[in-house]
Amino acid sequence: MDKVYLDKDIDKDLIKTKKIAVIGFGSQGYGQSLNLKDSGCDVVVGVRLGGKSDLKAKQYGLKTLSIEDAVKSADIVQILIPDEIQAEVYENQIKPYMRSGQYLMFSHGFNIHYKKIVAPEDVNVIMVAPKGPGHTVRSEYMQNMGVPSLIAIYQDPSGNSKDIALSYASAIGAGKAGIIETSFREETETDLFGEQAVICGGISALIKAGFETLVEAGYSPYMAYFETLHEMKLIVDLIYQGGLADMRYSISNTAEYGDMTRGPKVIADESKAAMKKILNDIQNGSFADEFLNEMKSGCTKFNQLRKENAEHLIEKTGEKIRSSFVWNNNKIIDRNKN
Repeated sequence: MDKVYLDKDIDKDLIKTKKIAVIGFGSQGYGQSLNLKDSGCDVVVGVRLGGKSDLKAKQYGLKTLSIEDAVKSADIVQILIPDEIQAEVYENQIKPYMRSGQYLMFSHGFNIHYKKIVAPEDVNVIMVAPKGPGHTVRSEYMQNMGVPSLIAIYQDPSGNSKDIALSYASAIGAGKAGIIETSFREETETDLFGEQAVICGGISALIKAGFETLVEAGYSPYMAYFETLHEMKLIVDLIYQGGLADMRYSISNTAEYGDMTRGPKVIADESKAAMKKILNDIQNGSFADEFLNEMKSGCTKFNQLRKENAEHLIEKTGEKIRSSFVWNNNKIIDRNKN
């Protein structure tokens, strides 16, 4: 079993000796920079001054600088802007101002693994990747808990990159949950596969297909929504707590029997073959190139898919139900603030 690092294994004060520049104030930038600040770290946020992210960061009491000035001032540069713009921003606003011995950090290995960003040999390249959205990184920290995280070392000319990564991970709360060491390649490829085939792409496609099957059979969209989408959280919470075993322990015998006998009919050999093709596209870099080309060419396909999904009956039904029923008022995301 891979070693799981906790706060007791980590020099938590090491990160406090370094100046940190978090580049970007999206979901991860919001969560990580605020957690670092509350942990007593010296952190600034590198943004476009006067922009929306600049204003949001300042509302939380964070110091902001231009990206260039943030890089100049920092020992650690944590790049938390979207994957598709990282390479361009790195070349124009980060690389010219980097110096030997700095730590270039990421929370996803995409641009390093696919060599869209190639750092100088005298710069440390490390990763701290929370296994959850930045808003969850923040909400868990505020409850004195944390989100499990991965660390990885790509270049280590200074010889202490692992200690720095662990200390940074601890400062954002991961040491309370667990930290595992991996590689940039493994994190990138498994992360993309999980998102596409299971936790985002696979689940959302399965939910919509189930919803459509019930509605097309004449059942109420409200009933279809509850049975295929709303109850998903209740089941996932059980899986999260104790794996598939706890979920099956908690559901009825009828549900458990249906799970084990009908589930493999839905996700069968054809589905697994599709998953293997998805994994192959990730491993050979074709997905990365497809995604980056889509971003560079104006996002025509991407925007059309967003529009089609926003107009799906399951989304319209969900809006009506959530406005009429009362549950889950403790919202993690406020789009105006974080």
